Amino acid sequence: MTDQPLIRVDGLRKVFPGRHGRPGVTAVDDVSFTVAPGESLAIVGESGSGKTTVARMITGLERPTAGTVEVNGRPRTPGHAGAAERRRRARETQMVFQDPYGSLDPRQRVRDTLGEILALHFGLTRAQRADRVAELLDQVGLDTRIAAALPRDMSGGQRQRVAIAKALATRPAVLVLDEAVAALDVSIQAQVLNLLADIRDASGITYLFISHDLAVVRQVTDRAVVMRDGAIVEANTTADLLDHPEHPYTRLLRASVPGPGWIPARRKTA
Repeated sequence: MTDQPLIRVDGLRKVFPGRHGRPGVTAVDDVSFTVAPGESLAIVGESGSGKTTVARMITGLERPTAGTVEVNGRPRTPGHAGAAERRRRARETQMVFQDPYGSLDPRQRVRDTLGEILALHFGLTRAQRADRVAELLDQVGLDTRIAAALPRDMSGGQRQRVAIAKALATRPAVLVLDEAVAALDVSIQAQVLNLLADIRDASGITYLFISHDLAVVRQVTDRAVVMRDGAIVEANTTADLLDHPEHPYTRLLRASVPGPGWIPARRKTA
């Protein structure tokens, strides 16, 4: 990692306008943080804390009311972006959502889903696309036979791995994971988390992990920020934040984890 942040968020604010004369709702209020290249940062909080809205503004899916977002030194300027700029941003940041089925076309086979992205961004030949599809499937731990499958033919864990492969197809610098393992059962969840750790070790990709699950946060992130009611209330290294929380809300989150020892030690890597 270098001293120059890959992501810089400064004074970010998002107000959703009210309807029928009602006042607007402030979802994010004066949020600032940085993420270094190769780092994994968690944004933690309950539903409605504003963490997903922050992620959507970083990826360009939501327009901030105020504040700035820079990725790789370039501002994410609010307003309409042309096709070339949208493709560049897609090669910079990608997002993996909680529901993998919702992010996949139910009528499109895996090889076509991935191949379409490769053709759009890299102009590869059919043979080159086939080779790259095989590489992506191997990267996420799937047999190449899954390339012929439709989403309905796959398990939830397989669909999420395909969603991750889809996000990795553009070779992004940043992968934003919004509750990406929350819908999976515990055993499959552990497999996907280990997969994400391996991908990061091999590629140096930067993760922004949106989660309410402190066990997940412990396993896959270096630092964490805690959000409540749209604002950051605490930030620290993940280990220190979970082991020695300072803010009352962070202590409440920590105390709500069921059972002693539920938050495992982070997996050690060579």
